[in-house]
Amino acid sequence: MRREFRRLNRLIVMKSPSNKPVKEAVSLLLGLAALVTLFSFAQAHAQQPQPWTQIPIPPLHAFHPEQPKRIELKNGLVILLEEDHELPFINGSITMRGGSRDEPANEAGLIDLYGDTWRTSGAAAKDGDALDDLLEAKAAKVETGGDIDSTALSWSCLTKDEDQVFGIAVDLLKHPAFKEDKLMLAKQQAAAGIVRRNDDASAIASREAAKLVYGPDSPYTREPELATIKAVTLDDLKQWHDKTIVPNNMIVAVEGDFDSATMEKALRDAFESLPRGTSWPKPSGQFPGPKQGTYIVDKTDVNQSNVYIVGMGTLRNNPDYFALSVMNEIFSGGFSSRLFQDVRTKQGLAYAVGGGYGADYDHPGMFRVVAGTKSTTTVKAAQSMLAEIGDLKTKPFTDEELKRAKDQVLNSFIFKYDTKEKILAAAARLEFYGYPPDFLEKQRDGIERVTTADLERVAKKYIDTSKLAVLVVGNQQEFGTPLTEIGMGAPHPIDITIPGAPQQGPGAPGGEGEQ
Repeated sequence: MRREFRRLNRLIVMKSPSNKPVKEAVSLLLGLAALVTLFSFAQAHAQQPQPWTQIPIPPLHAFHPEQPKRIELKNGLVILLEEDHELPFINGSITMRGGSRDEPANEAGLIDLYGDTWRTSGAAAKDGDALDDLLEAKAAKVETGGDIDSTALSWSCLTKDEDQVFGIAVDLLKHPAFKEDKLMLAKQQAAAGIVRRNDDASAIASREAAKLVYGPDSPYTREPELATIKAVTLDDLKQWHDKTIVPNNMIVAVEGDFDSATMEKALRDAFESLPRGTSWPKPSGQFPGPKQGTYIVDKTDVNQSNVYIVGMGTLRNNPDYFALSVMNEIFSGGFSSRLFQDVRTKQGLAYAVGGGYGADYDHPGMFRVVAGTKSTTTVKAAQSMLAEIGDLKTKPFTDEELKRAKDQVLNSFIFKYDTKEKILAAAARLEFYGYPPDFLEKQRDGIERVTTADLERVAKKYIDTSKLAVLVVGNQQEFGTPLTEIGMGAPHPIDITIPGAPQQGPGAPGGEGEQ
């Protein structure tokens, strides 16, 4: 800066018929003034106190959620009650074991049709359309549906309407109508979804990734087809209902503005007379995981790629579940995670990137790392994702990473169970899968006990890139770099043609797509 001042002095004292030296001197003076101001501001800002860094952060309170009242009837039906008098509402659900993984393969889609037809048909005393009008007038709901491992009936209403709305729910449970015209409507809606299921590239990627992990014929990945939904009859729905509405396979959970003793009596009156039936079998099956390789769904009508790297995950009752949860947070838990910082922030290879070592309650989850990237960076993104996965075994975990990850997991954990409604839902889920009621409390304690040594141990035990598959859904002509550069050999094409669907537009198999 002194050199610039000396130059300025020389320019000012120079004599010349032109004003150019003076103008240059003025410009230099203004520039120096700006630099001095900026330097002073930066110095002052650096010296400013930062009181927020001095705020003490107290430890989290002990986590002991108030458990719902649990009642088991003589016929095996389990009732969970959670009083909450903050608002004059009552919410209830009846969950039955048995879902789409249990439906016959030649009738894939039966559970979805069952859930739709059950509610829209109504009950013997009042059809579905009449129920819609009645419930709408009371701002109440009674709904039915199905999932991979269960079906359910739920209701929601004002406290003053509980007796009537609960009565409707019980009538629907015990005396369903199951009408042919409502089944046909459900089939039409299901068929419309089937013929359009290849419209969304991200949906294709999620679906086909699961098939790579569990197998194309697995009950966990079966897709309804036009032929399988056509095969479902009204008698099939009735038989499914009779088979699953068994008290020792049912959980009733109610939360809201009620007196527990009064609610217990109402539930006993409704369900205690149901005869005990055959217990639903526990799930079984082999889960070999994916065959290593690169797989491609070539969609010529998109300009970006969905990249999935997948493998077999684990169960939530695995003793290593807590250490794996913390490892996940370090690996891909947010903006500060390794995966996000490298693939997105530093290299700019992905619009979004995330994933982790998944865990389910009664069957292994999926290990899944996912990114959305432009077509020309498809291979580079996949290579970078694989490198980050490999680094989990070789790059040491730091104490700073461990502390940040545990704080993030524990702080978010508390907010997952900060209302009685959430606590009841969690308790019902644990009851359904046979987990101990204090599992949530053990989860927090387990997270707090994780060390860097635990992280290194589980990374070496569970991370194996030789057991992973890479799936790309995108426009292969625009990749530039061949998929063989990923290092897993020649890519295996995946056919996503929809059997029996009408021929669609110029896109890749299945028709036009969305990015």
